[in-house]
Amino acid sequence: MAEEEDYLQQLRSKATELFIREEWKDSIDAYSHFITLCTHQISHSQTQHSDPLHLQKLRRSLCIALCNRAEARSRLRDFHSALQDCDHALEVDATHFKTLLCKGKILLSLNRYSMALECFKTALLDPQAGGNTECLSGYLEKCKKFEFLSRTGSLDLSEWVSNGFPGKAPELAEYIGAVQIRKSEISGRGLFATKNIDAGSLILVTKAIAMERSILGGKDLSEDAQLVMWKNFIDKVVDFARKCHKTRDLIGKLSSGENEDELEVPDLDLFRPETVGNLQSSEEIDMVKLLAILDVNSLTEDAVSANVLRKNNDCYGVGLWLLPAFINHSCCPNARRLHVGDYLIVHASKDLKAGEEITFAYLDPLCPLSKRKEMSVTWGIHCKCKRCRFEGEIFSKQEMKEIEIGLERGMDVGGLVYKLEEQMKRWKVRGKEKAYLRASFWSAYSEAYRSERSMKRWGRRIPVLDAVVDSITDVVGGDHRLLKILMEELKKNGGGHVEMEKAFKLAREVYGKVVKKQAMRTLLELCIVD
Repeated sequence: MAEEEDYLQQLRSKATELFIREEWKDSIDAYSHFITLCTHQISHSQTQHSDPLHLQKLRRSLCIALCNRAEARSRLRDFHSALQDCDHALEVDATHFKTLLCKGKILLSLNRYSMALECFKTALLDPQAGGNTECLSGYLEKCKKFEFLSRTGSLDLSEWVSNGFPGKAPELAEYIGAVQIRKSEISGRGLFATKNIDAGSLILVTKAIAMERSILGGKDLSEDAQLVMWKNFIDKVVDFARKCHKTRDLIGKLSSGENEDELEVPDLDLFRPETVGNLQSSEEIDMVKLLAILDVNSLTEDAVSANVLRKNNDCYGVGLWLLPAFINHSCCPNARRLHVGDYLIVHASKDLKAGEEITFAYLDPLCPLSKRKEMSVTWGIHCKCKRCRFEGEIFSKQEMKEIEIGLERGMDVGGLVYKLEEQMKRWKVRGKEKAYLRASFWSAYSEAYRSERSMKRWGRRIPVLDAVVDSITDVVGGDHRLLKILMEELKKNGGGHVEMEKAFKLAREVYGKVVKKQAMRTLLELCIVD
């Protein structure tokens, strides 16, 4: 018996030493061995009716070991195994302060704010909390704040933006707005608004399952660097999916690019953080299917529908976000995304009506149909939207072919814009259809407006910049390139209150309602120099 006690003590000391040195994997192995032996000895002591004090000491040691193993597992992002350890430890001692604190932090990492709040409140009642009141109060306030944000989507990044994006990106609360997953007429399943949503309003805030970034250093990534980056990204996804069965199940519900119309429509509640999901799945990861899913659903930070908030934009990132993966493409998108650290913020880039499908532009909406078709091959997208159908007919006209050829040959852009506008008058192209063509030839319009020579010759014969920007925004929503030229014009010629308010409105469509007015001024300044 004494030998067993000595061995247990040595084993616990070894595990604790490894834990203190932050050698998490080895400490988990050592604690696992200790927990097995300690559990066996407790069982043996209970049957032998051993000394109650000795039994109490063993139970206390077991509780501490389970708590420390939970902490080590959480450091390796094995949150679900860590939670199980916490629950087992609390079965031994329901008020164990350190375990309650550990469990609360893990639940906070899993975005289960209400459950985390209860853990911290219970921990606060423990006499041991005396020296940790300030720390606990901080966690309590964080839970309350995140729980409120997860209900309301009232996000404010003003301070961080105004101060120039200092330090790490802020931690955000997960938020799922008024949306549902339904069958889509565009492709497979889609994400739909369940109520009217104003332009700039948040739709989703969600953290990546995994992300991988690479420094660009002022040049494009080489093919080898891209392959290394992609492999590292896949490894991260696989690692997390192996540790979290809920994540593995949810990834499995994403499209692999095949049999889109036959895929089932998952319940949106499955994607909420508080839904625990399947914790005991024994199914192995199908790597072929997983690679296909990642190929179809991974998003990059440099997309036309995205903006990145950080101090240094000289890097390239790829990640997997679950609910945004259900957002289909449209050449007339109504949503954009904002990258903040590993978080993705999806907001409406124009007003949405209840029942309307939420869409991103995976192909550049400010390009002609021919260019979008070229890009669609890479993305595997066959777009059949109203704009593509209309442009398919109009671009077959000889006059449109001549304008395209003129643009490719570097002809006077002001003259090409004038010719396009005159042709639209002759063909009686109005409203949204006129905006489609202006969007398709945006490169010509923007070059003409920026050219003093073109404006001197054609300025009075082509529409003013504001009118074209309004027209295009009406069909493609807010776009940072439209905002950039609008701000350049304001800076060059000056502008009053009305012009500035117009810029703020467009900025909210581009960046979303995530900052107050003063911080938005900072983003507008950055937009000009970007």
